[in-house]
Amino acid sequence: MVEEYELKSNTRGELKASDERTNGKIPAVVYGNDFENTKIVVDKLVFNKVFGQAGESSLINLKIDENPAVKVLVHDIQLNAVTGDIMHVDFYKVNMKEKIKTAIPIVEIGESPAVLDLEGALINNRDEVEVECLPGDLIPEIEVDISVLKTFDDVVKVSDLKVPAGIEILDDPEEVIFLIQTPRSDEELAELEEEVKEDVESVEVEGEKPEEGEEGVEGEEGAGAPVEEKKEKE
Repeated sequence: MVEEYELKSNTRGELKASDERTNGKIPAVVYGNDFENTKIVVDKLVFNKVFGQAGESSLINLKIDENPAVKVLVHDIQLNAVTGDIMHVDFYKVNMKEKIKTAIPIVEIGESPAVLDLEGALINNRDEVEVECLPGDLIPEIEVDISVLKTFDDVVKVSDLKVPAGIEILDDPEEVIFLIQTPRSDEELAELEEEVKEDVESVEVEGEKPEEGEEGVEGEEGAGAPVEEKKEKE
């Protein structure tokens, strides 16, 4: 049974987006499938909790003011480039009778004997796959048991993923998701250490201070341009 996620919101008033954020709210918009674009605000703490569980691949029952809840997916999140705080959220209202395309996260479970016993390194080439299905068939994640990786030749491909009926994975079936990298030999480690040492010495030489009497020249943009914050959708 797919878990239900609930989220309450309010129609956005006259406050500026920055003031809403100061008050612990996140500005957002709801749209999709003939749903009139509606600007709303959601409580920051509540949204973070719900999104932490639902992610972008689980339906959320979004209640706007006192209206009946609508089923939505988190379609886009804008972050502050400096702090990482959520600045704005797009909610997409789904039609439960129409298939949608979205991404579902891949979660590893178990332990690989090739890592535990052979000292190999687990390599994860991707953490999600693109799927197509009805909204009601969505699952929050796809679990992969990596205990099948017993030797350095074993891999987990897209075709090995197990998903419920009704979900079609759109990615190349032959694409490798998990594999095991053999441990480095002593010779390889020594070469790597030497390369790092040479790189460090090269940086130190290039970064030597100018001789006495010389002046460093710094362009107007040399101080570093400020990081731009993503512009909120209004």
